[in-house]
Amino acid sequence: MNIIILGGGQVGSTVAEILSGENNDVTVVDLDETKLKEIQKHLDVRTITGHAAWPRTLFDAGAQDADILIAVTGSDETNLIACQVAHTIFTTPTRIARVRSGEYFKNPLKDIAKDDLDPQNGETKSDLFVKNALPVDLVISPEKLVTDSIERLIETPGALQVLDFAHGRVRLVGVKAYTGGPLVGHALRELPQHVREGEARVAAIFRGRRTIIPEGDTVIEDNDEVFFVAEKKHIRKFMDELRKRDLPVERVILAGGGKIGRGLATRLADRIGNVRLIESNLDAANRLSEELDKKILVIHGDAADETLLREEGIDRTDVFCAVTNDDQVNILSAMVAKRMGARRVMALINRPAFVNLVHDEAFDIDIAISPQQITVGSLLAKVRRGEVEAVHSLRRGAAEAIEAVAHSNHGTSKVVGRKIEDIDLPEGTTIDALVRERKDEDNEVIIAHHDTIIEDGDHVILFMTEKERVSEVGRLFQKDPLSL
Repeated sequence: MNIIILGGGQVGSTVAEILSGENNDVTVVDLDETKLKEIQKHLDVRTITGHAAWPRTLFDAGAQDADILIAVTGSDETNLIACQVAHTIFTTPTRIARVRSGEYFKNPLKDIAKDDLDPQNGETKSDLFVKNALPVDLVISPEKLVTDSIERLIETPGALQVLDFAHGRVRLVGVKAYTGGPLVGHALRELPQHVREGEARVAAIFRGRRTIIPEGDTVIEDNDEVFFVAEKKHIRKFMDELRKRDLPVERVILAGGGKIGRGLATRLADRIGNVRLIESNLDAANRLSEELDKKILVIHGDAADETLLREEGIDRTDVFCAVTNDDQVNILSAMVAKRMGARRVMALINRPAFVNLVHDEAFDIDIAISPQQITVGSLLAKVRRGEVEAVHSLRRGAAEAIEAVAHSNHGTSKVVGRKIEDIDLPEGTTIDALVRERKDEDNEVIIAHHDTIIEDGDHVILFMTEKERVSEVGRLFQKDPLSL
């Protein structure tokens, strides 16, 4: 495919790296020539220097022949206008825009639903982006996606990563196994003996730098990172097999009163009895104190100040989550909070080099949250070949989880009507679960086995450790066999 990416920042360059590695023709547009030169040093892509919304720039980038335009510059307005120009002048078929400001999702003329974004991928439901309005096929809200991700982690104590599929019916959870978990030291085939109700499938095990595709005789070891798939209501049972039960979250301290911090505080206030928000800017702290629910205690101060943290009971805090706009502040405050007794700490980190760095045990940070990785997954779901509904990056980009829809094409298909063991899956790829639509009933969740048969319309959840072979998965799920 011919793809134009507007914006050579962290998200744009990461998407360019992934898509160019999947044999797409990629062009990156940015005003910063230095940034483009750096991209060209590492990637086989074309670059254009210019304003991303100007018709001439888009023409030079090849918008007239492009299949997809992805607008991820730092300006919402530039991204939206670029999509309009691409549609009106160049009839570019698919247009994606990153929009950060929540104001674009509000309609002052009528009441807005509390959640005006799809919980699965951050796609807007606002009137502004409906058909015959702004010509944007997918609007990505990074702050919404990140807030969703952190909320899932807080509501699932002990999880390293929590990903939703099929609108939340199925979850893929990563958890570190510890001695004391009933299944630790035992083979996976013993799992059904431990949990009588519900079913799960272990998708992958990461043991240090090794990736293990699990078999029945695979033994779970202490400190393994285990990723498993299960119906949402059964997640807790299977986590308890891998570690001692984690205590529920009753006390949370958030550092940073921006969009993410404010959104998290608002969501958590009704479910968690004690939510505190630390904001370093006095005016912002006063404003938040007036605007937020009275259940949320807003504190003005430095989140890395030991005296302040001690006064706020950091040693009795279940989760400390730093979400300011400064990576260094987030890292430092999370480290201080952990050292002072917070049970679990999280830090929002934008720079990829920092994300990899803080996973070193010396930093003592439980979870580093990368907005870049979260946002990229939503973009890829729209770009990938085949009927792809969702894409999630796991373990700092080391693996991917994909939700694809199986279709029968005039009686022929590479997956429909076949047992999983008979499907020619790429190396390092497993099918772990299916969600099957039932008329007049709730959709059925099926944990995959070797003899499970895929039906037309099934939502198939796959796990991939060999990401360079993702195009092969896309071809398995393409609708039209003539296009293969």
